[in-house]
Amino acid sequence: MSGHALSNLAKRPTFVASDRALARYFARPVLRFIDTEVASGILLLIATAVALTWANIGDSYNVFWHTEMLLEIGSWEAEMSLAHFVNDGLMALFFFVVGLEIKRELVVGRLADPRVAALPGIAALGGMIVPAGFFALANLGGDGMAGWGIPMATDIAFALGVVALLGSRVSAELKLFLLTLAIVDDIGAIAVIAIFYSTGLDFAWLALAVAGLAMTRALTIARVWAMPVYVLLGTFIWYATWQSGVHATIAGVALGLLTPALPLLSREEAEDVAEDLPDDPSAEEIRQAAFLLRNNVGVCQWLETHLHPFTSFLIIPIFALANAGIEISGDALSNAASSKVTIGIILGLVLGKPVGIMLFTWLATRMNFDLPPGVRWAQFLGMGLAAGIGFTVSIFISGLAYTGDDVVQLVPEAKIGILVASAIAAVGALIALRSTRDPA
Repeated sequence: MSGHALSNLAKRPTFVASDRALARYFARPVLRFIDTEVASGILLLIATAVALTWANIGDSYNVFWHTEMLLEIGSWEAEMSLAHFVNDGLMALFFFVVGLEIKRELVVGRLADPRVAALPGIAALGGMIVPAGFFALANLGGDGMAGWGIPMATDIAFALGVVALLGSRVSAELKLFLLTLAIVDDIGAIAVIAIFYSTGLDFAWLALAVAGLAMTRALTIARVWAMPVYVLLGTFIWYATWQSGVHATIAGVALGLLTPALPLLSREEAEDVAEDLPDDPSAEEIRQAAFLLRNNVGVCQWLETHLHPFTSFLIIPIFALANAGIEISGDALSNAASSKVTIGIILGLVLGKPVGIMLFTWLATRMNFDLPPGVRWAQFLGMGLAAGIGFTVSIFISGLAYTGDDVVQLVPEAKIGILVASAIAAVGALIALRSTRDPA
């Protein structure tokens, strides 16, 4: 091959950087998503270490996070602690981004093809049902039974972060399978929170929240693109949901799912807009063209791109800082060691996740589903263990499960179980995936 030919070849974009639809709407978003999750996982680990240290050097940790906040506008007021503001307020934005990711995957991603999404979806179902069953068996008839949803969750940031440590030893297909599985897992966790961890429903406020969502849908159909309108409407929907007794984070998910995923203009239409500009355009013509060209990217993708770093690098570390602080004393560890809640969580995340994922995947192959190309059964053990890193959503659910005065003392035991189980699952995933890698 001549030097000129090599030079031309070097200038050609790779598949990921190419202009193909699959690269633009799937490969590049997935790579950006994985990179962000890996980096945020490191920050999440640091925030957890800070929270644990802070909680064990005095009372300032609990005093700070239980500080009451009062928001007052005229005769209207809302009061909540800093911890509740994080869990009910900031986390609603996190779940809004989760809703955006799910919507994009359903419209233009892997979940858009039912056949492609079916196998990881079935695996995710096993990764939720079996861990909940393990927990239920350990807590049958006990006060801790309400926490059955805790070991169902997968922390995408930590799971992908652990897999990323092995680099090319883990195939891209296995990473994508884990990513799709974790997204379906998120859908399951959201459903569990909405259905089983919402209490004392106020149907008047719930009706207002639903009416707000209906108005949001009507505005998107009418192609109203004024962002301040949606910010105000979204704030109202969040408040109505919070007052209704349904956990406020569900409002974030619902708004994310209602966000348009397809762009206002196709690529061809955007090119026509650019070509139709006169040689000496006026300021108004430039403004209109700029607006139209910006909408060559779907609102869903635009919001996800801008909000994902904010939620990953700020909100989730703050959540860990507010929730991962538990007393690590001899008594606390002794109570956890004999606690059915702690044992159930460890069994669910460390054993239930890989067993459920592998079992349901095996059952799916009996129904003529094929494993992803190049993925072997032995690798499913490591992937299942990676999915057993519950952490963020598991901690979140533990705070919802044990709220009564008679069970609130189970929260520290649940958090210790989550931390221990997630650490065991992470180390186990590294060992299992490293030992099953394909020879170089």
